[in-house]
Amino acid sequence: MSDVRTSVLIVGAGPTGLGLAIELGVRGIDCVVVERNDRVGYAPRAKTTHTRTREYLRRWGIAGDLAAASPFGVDYPSNVVFVTRLAGLELARFENAFNCAPAQNDLYSEHAQWVPQYRLEEVLRARLETLPSVDLRFNVRFESAEQSPAGVVSRVTDAGGGGSIAIQSDYVVGADGARSPVRELIGATMQGASGLSRNFNIIFRAPGLADAHPHGPAIMYWQVNPDMPSTLGPMDKGDLWFFMPSNVPADLALTDESAGALIRKATGIEMAYEILSSDEWLPNRLIADRYRRGRIFIAGDACHLHPPLGGYGMNMGVADSVDLGWKLAAVLQGWADPALLDSYELERRPVHRRVIDEAVGNQAAHGAVMRPGLEAEDAEGETARQAVGDLIRQTRHKEFRSLGVVLGYTYAGSPFVATEAAPAPESPSTEYQPSAYPGRLAPHLWLGDGRSLYDLFGAGFTLLVTDEDHAADVIAATDDAAQMGVPLEIVRVPTPGAADLYEAALVLIRPDQHVAWRGEAWPGAGILARVTGRLGEARAETSSDRLDAGSL
Repeated sequence: MSDVRTSVLIVGAGPTGLGLAIELGVRGIDCVVVERNDRVGYAPRAKTTHTRTREYLRRWGIAGDLAAASPFGVDYPSNVVFVTRLAGLELARFENAFNCAPAQNDLYSEHAQWVPQYRLEEVLRARLETLPSVDLRFNVRFESAEQSPAGVVSRVTDAGGGGSIAIQSDYVVGADGARSPVRELIGATMQGASGLSRNFNIIFRAPGLADAHPHGPAIMYWQVNPDMPSTLGPMDKGDLWFFMPSNVPADLALTDESAGALIRKATGIEMAYEILSSDEWLPNRLIADRYRRGRIFIAGDACHLHPPLGGYGMNMGVADSVDLGWKLAAVLQGWADPALLDSYELERRPVHRRVIDEAVGNQAAHGAVMRPGLEAEDAEGETARQAVGDLIRQTRHKEFRSLGVVLGYTYAGSPFVATEAAPAPESPSTEYQPSAYPGRLAPHLWLGDGRSLYDLFGAGFTLLVTDEDHAADVIAATDDAAQMGVPLEIVRVPTPGAADLYEAALVLIRPDQHVAWRGEAWPGAGILARVTGRLGEARAETSSDRLDAGSL
């Protein structure tokens, strides 16, 4: 290896780092991604790719590739079934969990998908290979970095014996996971609670297990019994399954032999279980006290950790990469002020806090359903199962019906989006209520020709025009954008559906498909200055010592 110069150095090639590299690469920004491992053979905990994440993949042109990579096909039912044991009795059932059904839905352009994380990473890496500005390097360990007003000089080491090199970059992003060296480098600390419970993650092969129980196909079977409360489900072709015992006693050791015994005990099914991998993990409730120091940022698990219930973690990391990616590109391409980068933490932190609260709430509801006599095949057992089933449906539905969390988050209140007199609407956790209020995700609409409205949005900003008029406003907006060098696409959708959804004739959409402003007349170049960080008011509101926006 030899010394390298690039615009952005990304540390970590998980979904967050790969997503950031794609978001930069499709915009022509050169970047280097270094990963200390080979990313091969990892046992995934993430298996749910949410609707919003697949919408990002649609923007990158690879949503269909991920669908094709589905081990069981996208039509496989995304049922979640609660049972006493896999060989036992059913307690409750949630169909179409996480909105994985591929049927067209007016609320979003892409359904969710049950697919192991390593399959998603394969699709992301394949997309990177088509982007000439992206350099992906495995078995390269990040060692250190020093920054100055001119940029950042990082030192990395080739684990294969290629030696150590310096990488000069304008920015560094640590997408390097829960034990992030980049987080340590910028002096960020994780605040909250750790070790909320003790759990195992076991990957095993069991030919015939899918036909050895009476509950039909599902993505997860939650086993509620006093012997081994746990979750298991099909993971991949080749009879590959995952098994996750929860709240494991401290004195229970994990070996291949004990793992097989635990599966038999929990499921009540005697058969051969080939243990492929096993590890212990502890859920946390943690968030970094800073996401940035100068030119160095952190994203994904490096800045937020929470229980996996709800499947938010990996998806939230990809959303981080999109938010930070378009803003870095805008600054590097010269059409946004560096002050725009302050909005990354300002906008993402409230989203992280809400998701962490949701995940921790799901964790709390997890252990509250055990009752004596659940497996008794008599009237008392039936009564107990009915009561537990009712409780599960009341307390656990938020975990599997969370579209309001996945799509309903907002950046309202950010100084980089417009404000309105009325308060910002909130979307409840379980139901997504579309809104074009500035800061919210642009409401989705299917067009008459079968395309998604999102397919018309540009890589930069988009001015959506929902009626036949406003020619003068469009000319003014186009002229303002041209004079400021801001990329702007004009999209006319003069349909009653668009006007009703957006409640405005003109709507300015950000590159991440969130609403920046809406109104009945173009307000002038000031709105473009605001949303690109050039407005003095926005800079003043964000140039805090805590963010170290100008501190190098």
